[in-house]
Amino acid sequence: MIFAAIQFIQPGRNKSEQVLPVNISKLYAMPQNVETIFQKACNDCHSNNTNYPWYVTIQPMGWLMAKHIKDGKAVINFSEFGYYSKRRQISKLQDIANTIKDGKMPLPFYTWMHADARLTANEKALITSWLIKTKDSLDNKN
Repeated sequence: MIFAAIQFIQPGRNKSEQVLPVNISKLYAMPQNVETIFQKACNDCHSNNTNYPWYVTIQPMGWLMAKHIKDGKAVINFSEFGYYSKRRQISKLQDIANTIKDGKMPLPFYTWMHADARLTANEKALITSWLIKTKDSLDNKN
C-alpha cells in the first residue's frame, strides 16, 4: 500500500523548451559534434532541460533523479552559464575538462542507466579540447 501511495507524489520536472541567450552553446562557438556530446552526456543533470526516461514515473526513482538534477545544476548549469562571472566561467571550464579527463563524469551510475551517455576516448578528446580552447580564449580576454 505504501509503494502504491508514494506513486502519487511526483517531483517537479526540469523541462524548458527555451534556450536562453546565456546558454553556453549560445555564448561560445560550439561545434555541432561537441554540442551533441553535451546533449547526450551532460545536459540531463546540468541544464534546465532534462530528457526524462520512462522509469522516473516510478518512485523512488523519480525522487532520486530529481536530487541528481538539483545537485548537478548546483555544481554547473549550462543553460545559465552566462550568468557566471568570467572568472567563474574560466574555472568551471577547466574543472569540467579535468573531471572528464579523470573519468569522473558522466557519473558511472548515470552511464549504467544511459548507455548513450558513455563517452568514447575520441568524444572525451573533442569535448576537453573545446573546453580548454574556450577557457584559453576567455583567459586571453581578461
